[in-house]
Amino acid sequence: MLGSLLQVALGGALGASARYLVNTAVMRALGPGFPWATLAVNVAGSFLMGVLVVWLAKKGGQQLAPFLATGILGGFTTFSAYSLDVATLWERGEVVQAMGYALGSVALSVGALFAAMWLMRGWMA
Repeated sequence: MLGSLLQVALGGALGASARYLVNTAVMRALGPGFPWATLAVNVAGSFLMGVLVVWLAKKGGQQLAPFLATGILGGFTTFSAYSLDVATLWERGEVVQAMGYALGSVALSVGALFAAMWLMRGWMA
């Protein structure tokens, strides 16, 4: 149990650091008007989760799941930040943007996960 907890903690620190770097880069590139950084992290994190779950299943690497899935990807993805972004847009009166962002984030993230699983299953067949 302690070993898994340490894996999650280390992975979480790495994932959160990666999220910070991506957020900074996207914010510099696209500006602060719309939460593009959170959207990018959620879609990329979902895609990577799809790659990871297929890879772990095919290679029998379940012992790496606490570090990679819960730790790194859990620290990298930002669903709580996504929720706050939706609320912020809504409270600023940007209701259409808030709804589009909420629906787009979910659809694109789930779609990215399925796409990654499909790609990995084809690649690893």
